[in-house]
Amino acid sequence: MARTDSLPEAHGIQKIIRNLRYHEASRQWFAVLFVLLVSLLGEPHQLPLYIGAGIAAVGTLIRLWASGHVMKNKELATDGPYAFVRHPLYVGNILLLLGFSIASSLWWSYVLMVALLLFYYPPTIAYEDNKLKNFFGEPWEEWSKTTHALIPTWPKRKAGSSEGSSWSFRKSLVQNGEPVIVVYLIGCLYLLYNN
Repeated sequence: MARTDSLPEAHGIQKIIRNLRYHEASRQWFAVLFVLLVSLLGEPHQLPLYIGAGIAAVGTLIRLWASGHVMKNKELATDGPYAFVRHPLYVGNILLLLGFSIASSLWWSYVLMVALLLFYYPPTIAYEDNKLKNFFGEPWEEWSKTTHALIPTWPKRKAGSSEGSSWSFRKSLVQNGEPVIVVYLIGCLYLLYNN
């Protein structure tokens, strides 16, 4: 089932844009290309480079933490970073894009970053929330009442309450290929540093 199957019918350019907004692979590839583009064209200055690299590193760590907890469509992850936000992988992505924008010292990278985030994330978050609600029902409803999509909240329930969601390197590698992404990001930071 396509992500747009449950949406009202669309035609022409509206359908093309809508399908692109809901297309997971294009969202991921645009982010990968964004990081490469600002790394190749960046004009880094020492302080912004280090600040940006630090923010990107925090985003990477959040992604590693989150991807090692989640078992997509099999269990509702409410522990680890999922105790603080419903979509920690997206929080990590946002920090990565912000970090690379700062590190590159390219004014237009912020415009492009905001455009990418506004184009992809609202429909993606709505789709993911609806999917999780359909898969997990009441447990998702309870969790989502106290856990925001992207803004961290302090958990009101005891951490460690979800069964089987302890962090695992294997989950991180198999589910999202996070270690491969980390190597790519380090390579891009190296390119940027040497500009």
